Amino acid sequence: MTIIITGTSSGIGFALAEYFGKKGHKVYGLSRKYTESQHFQSIPTDVTDNTAVLNAIAEVLKTETRIDVLINNAGMGMVGAIEDSTKEDILKLFSLNLAGAVQMMSAVLPKMRENKFGKIINVSSIGSEMGLPFRGFYSASKSALDKVTEAMRYEVYPWNIDVCSLHLGDIKTNIADNRVIAQVSQPYKNVFDKVYSLMNAHVDEGTEPLEVAEYIEKLLEKKKWKAHYYFGKFGQKIGVPLKWLLPQNTYENLMKKYNKLD
Repeated sequence: MTIIITGTSSGIGFALAEYFGKKGHKVYGLSRKYTESQHFQSIPTDVTDNTAVLNAIAEVLKTETRIDVLINNAGMGMVGAIEDSTKEDILKLFSLNLAGAVQMMSAVLPKMRENKFGKIINVSSIGSEMGLPFRGFYSASKSALDKVTEAMRYEVYPWNIDVCSLHLGDIKTNIADNRVIAQVSQPYKNVFDKVYSLMNAHVDEGTEPLEVAEYIEKLLEKKKWKAHYYFGKFGQKIGVPLKWLLPQNTYENLMKKYNKLD
């Protein structure tokens, strides 16, 4: 298959590109900087720049007659209190996590329609299903991407194009290096420091990126997709059905304990 993956300079994206390249697929990795690899072709691309996105897809189609899979993996985190967050940081986050993913989908869809086949995976988060303390805008950006994914499933299915959200739990990567961190004001400082330390500990203890690649490989073998898939440790995945089943106040009390806010 011909596979395009965004955010391949490090972390999950690099692991995915290497994994599928080694399996014999033709993989193109799009990220802001060029990434050296024997297993995939790197095309430096800022996915928030639509001209750069269109140029990258045109580059792929110089040698490929089809685009089978798009994995929208590029994204960033954002931490801090809602009150302290700036418009500039919020827009920067949504520009990448939502608009960048949409621009990538819009760029590959004409070729997928032409071939009457395509699979698009939008990498989301288990945290998109709930408002996480001091990560409210990250949750919101991924939740917005989920709703776009659901809407697109109706719009593109006549051409045998399938779209899904893959909600990940904590994955062992250097995501902390790329987070937007809002200036935390004094009223929130003590509790934020505790939550942020726990947040980083969860990432350090997270699932290996290779396991994500293996999961996606199995996903690509399925003929029909559900709208949402959840991958991560049980303690994080269980938070999703509990959110649906429990009264809100009960769920919030559980989340306070999990995040050591009580």
